[in-house]
Amino acid sequence: MNQKHDESDQDPAASSKLTREDMLDVLRNVIDPDLQMNIVDLGLVYEVEHLDDGRVAVKMTLTTPHCPYGPALIAEVKAMLMMVRGVAGVQVDLVWDPPWGTDRLTEEGRLALGLDI
Repeated sequence: MNQKHDESDQDPAASSKLTREDMLDVLRNVIDPDLQMNIVDLGLVYEVEHLDDGRVAVKMTLTTPHCPYGPALIAEVKAMLMMVRGVAGVQVDLVWDPPWGTDRLTEEGRLALGLDI
């Protein structure tokens, strides 16, 4: 089951495309309030792409389908990316396959949670 959340109220700006790493760096500012870790190191961001029309498409998940912070995290993802020059809109697709697990953590995330690397 995918849930789409679209935010595109601006005209596409004429600028160069952002790299995946650029966008992940921006998303590192989005903190999961429960685990106090950014959503990138938590492994919640599955895909992020700056499209030709200026929109950013994000596929992400939550730690559980019933995460009470889901709507706030999605709103913050949109807000953070919309602050970046050249981003004309943000679409967030919430996906559940594959399900999130600790295997999705980055090395930084594993270290922060005290898990073996």
